[in-house]
Amino acid sequence: MTKILTRTLALLVIALSSTGITLYTQTARPPLPAGVSADRLTRVDRRLQQYVDDGLVSGAVAMVLQDGRPIYERAFGWSDKDAGQKMATSSMFRIASQSKAITSAAVLALMEEGKIGVRDNVSRFIPAFAKTTVAVRKDGAVTIEPAKRQITIKDLLTHTAGISYGTEASVAALYEAKGLGPAAGQGWYTADKDEPICDTMERLATLPFVAQPGESFVYGYNTDILGCVVERASGLPLDQFIKTRITDPLGMNDTYFYLPAEKRARLVTVYASGSDGRIIRAPEGSKGQGAYVDGPRRSFAGGAGLVSTAKDYTRFLEMIRNRGAIGTVRILSPRTVDLMTTNQIGTTYSSAGMGYGFGFETTDRFGANGLDSVGAFGWGGAYGSVYRVDPQAHLVMSLMINIMPNTNDIRTVFPTLVYQALTSGR
Repeated sequence: MTKILTRTLALLVIALSSTGITLYTQTARPPLPAGVSADRLTRVDRRLQQYVDDGLVSGAVAMVLQDGRPIYERAFGWSDKDAGQKMATSSMFRIASQSKAITSAAVLALMEEGKIGVRDNVSRFIPAFAKTTVAVRKDGAVTIEPAKRQITIKDLLTHTAGISYGTEASVAALYEAKGLGPAAGQGWYTADKDEPICDTMERLATLPFVAQPGESFVYGYNTDILGCVVERASGLPLDQFIKTRITDPLGMNDTYFYLPAEKRARLVTVYASGSDGRIIRAPEGSKGQGAYVDGPRRSFAGGAGLVSTAKDYTRFLEMIRNRGAIGTVRILSPRTVDLMTTNQIGTTYSSAGMGYGFGFETTDRFGANGLDSVGAFGWGGAYGSVYRVDPQAHLVMSLMINIMPNTNDIRTVFPTLVYQALTSGR
């Protein structure tokens, strides 16, 4: 009977493959804890596979932990559809702005040593930031005015320094002339720069920003500047500091700024949403595949430069959910993690129940962000990935894709699919 079942399954796989239907790759599903419905988790399978079958997503890896134990881990579709290379749970993704949380943790580790203060002026570490300017629109014209005060480390951690990615019409030409803004892909890309990140950030300091420090939430180069601060405060290149203080201790063996050549085959191909929403292969260069293997390996961009796996990144997030430690490995103190994951800027980020801490978006009201519990936090990346951490539900969830730009709704649907599988109260 076993031989008959095995042969039947093999024939079924061949038949499905011949029809063009893709099959997801799964690890053995572990026993589920009470309060998680196995039947409802299959909705995650069906819906993520549908994105692949409809041509909206090339492939994805989804991983969910509850109390540190994997309750869901799946790979869907293709890591390189054109080459027929299937996605695997070990596939490696460009995580873009998911780098920000790791760099923010590096800053706060140095804060705990007394080497950085969150109220410190950035100019303590990068003197070029002692006098910055702001592009101000008045009567249809743009004037460059001095900043009202110096930018602090807290401003950078909360994206309230007034620093964008330099793509606004009021400053774009100035940024492009300095190799930033429109000259850097979507603004944030520096993997192809043959210079240390501090050189790039010192040049950034000479350009006008788009808001006064502390007055509004402006998403931009803030965490890249913090990467330079880490280098200056620690005396180590950012990649080495993160490796020795965060990724190696946590056993994150597949997280890098630039991939080792021997891991090249595991890097997922970047696709883009076409005009009809269906994927097309993204071009080479800064707006597509990037230089994460063959780049100069000199620009360690703390805001957007890392490559990782779903397993590695959820391990970092589990450390945060567990208030700074996994097992005997402690990266941060519980109070420091509370700073990171608590809204630090009131309604400056949002007046609709969301906030921003030191590196994470926070959910401050139930219903403000889907089914998030109050106290949940997370973010995502420009290549389409998304993650949420929900301490109340004991959950860490991560969805990795590499699509840029991405016009489908998978980032908002995935957390809802995870939450609906919970059958206990919030």
